Amino acid sequence: MPPAVTLASAATAGGFLLVLAIILPAAGVLLALAFGRHAERIALLLMPAGFAIAIAILADVWHSQASLVAVMGGWAPPLGIALRADGLSAMMLVTTALVICAVGLFARGDFGMPAGGGEARAPLVFWTMLMGVWSALNAIWLGRDLFNLYVALELLTFSAVPLVCLDGRAETLAAALRYLLFALVGSVLYLLGVALFYGAYGTLDIGLLAGRVRAEPVVWVSAALMTAGLLAKTALFPLHLWLPPAHAGAPAAASAVLSALVVKGSFFLAVRLWFDVLPGLPGVPAAQALGTLGAAAIIFGSVLALRQERLKLLIAYSTIAQIGYLFLLFPLSTGAAAAGIWGSVAWTGGVYQLVSHAIAKAAMFMAAGLIGEALGHDRIAGLGGIGRALPMTIFAFGLGGMSLMGLPPSGGFVAKLMLLTASVTEGQWWWAVVILLGGLLAAAYVFRVLAPALAGADEPLRLCARVSRRREAVVLALAVGALLLGLLPLRPSELLQIGRPAAPTAIMR
Repeated sequence: MPPAVTLASAATAGGFLLVLAIILPAAGVLLALAFGRHAERIALLLMPAGFAIAIAILADVWHSQASLVAVMGGWAPPLGIALRADGLSAMMLVTTALVICAVGLFARGDFGMPAGGGEARAPLVFWTMLMGVWSALNAIWLGRDLFNLYVALELLTFSAVPLVCLDGRAETLAAALRYLLFALVGSVLYLLGVALFYGAYGTLDIGLLAGRVRAEPVVWVSAALMTAGLLAKTALFPLHLWLPPAHAGAPAAASAVLSALVVKGSFFLAVRLWFDVLPGLPGVPAAQALGTLGAAAIIFGSVLALRQERLKLLIAYSTIAQIGYLFLLFPLSTGAAAAGIWGSVAWTGGVYQLVSHAIAKAAMFMAAGLIGEALGHDRIAGLGGIGRALPMTIFAFGLGGMSLMGLPPSGGFVAKLMLLTASVTEGQWWWAVVILLGGLLAAAYVFRVLAPALAGADEPLRLCARVSRRREAVVLALAVGALLLGLLPLRPSELLQIGRPAAPTAIMR
């Protein structure tokens, strides 16, 4: 009983905000199902409140310089469930809320409910699943129990898969089923690892496990199973086969959510596993292996993006490449590097990459959607003259591309420069070579789109539909947000060190 009392007393005054962050969008799902014809209004009304809650959590974590904790029902782990928001969680809550709100404003043009008050299948599914994705992601950012994180991951999967096939076409249904197959295989592997952890240590709470795990075979088998399952859900090379058709075939608003946020949920759990559950274990070989897969993803995804003929497929393959940068966080923030300043730099750079890619990629997918809507197709060869017809959209696409390339003053520049500097300083120069090569390849496939878009058309351009300036403004605002991230200082972020297990005390002061 004494340990339970101690853990329960760790609950903080602002802990109720963590519960609200999950409950609010979950309530939106239930209300949308109950009042189907008002699903759009319900979602749009809840979005500002959800964004305000995320900002409040971040402000609380920053002001207190400590993690926010909520203990459900007064029962502390291992009997109960705890929620926790550290600096990383707070940053992801705000990023998720920002992207969801922007997608909601953008999606009104495609998924507005019928004016006559009737109920349409695609809009109802879209707004309901969007709220489901938001709730599941917040549960992942805040969860501290491996099994409950599995439940949140499954809720995320079953909310995301329907977004792929909203139009009901045969090819999108096939892409959704392939996505579901990979996701379910990943879930089985993850759950097997969770079961082994519970059998060995009798708890699944991350904080309690971190103090009990030892370097023994059951731990390595569990970690390997869970990691393999999470990599399948993240679409890290070579487990990426489901991502391009799923993301490219989905409507633009859905593609933005899938690429910007959904694939980050499983990556986040991989970070929690290796940095929070197993912080004291010698994981350098595993970290190098994950970094190698990330480097392969950067090169392979970029080369395939260069070969695509469709704009949305190019952006989808670039997602595979940009995901690869995230996995460089593992070799640059483990082992001897974890205790030094450059480990903190690499950690900050990895999180900046996570955030900047989410914002930039959401803007690029929505820009591609507007281009496809205006032209009636998204063939790169047929983009001639679209820059004059949709200058705001093409400008937004270019700003997002700057972040992918890592050009100053974008957020991608800050992220990639931090990762590159850490790799050189730590003596792991081979990751720096990959980062530089990936930037050059990203420039090649972004300019492959901008070159025809900014050139004159061979014949007068005929638009199939008029594009809303309001939707263009939403896309541009997101792209500018990705650019403004580059104004952040090039040093370890104090916010991101809050609650980090390996955070050096010098950084925390």
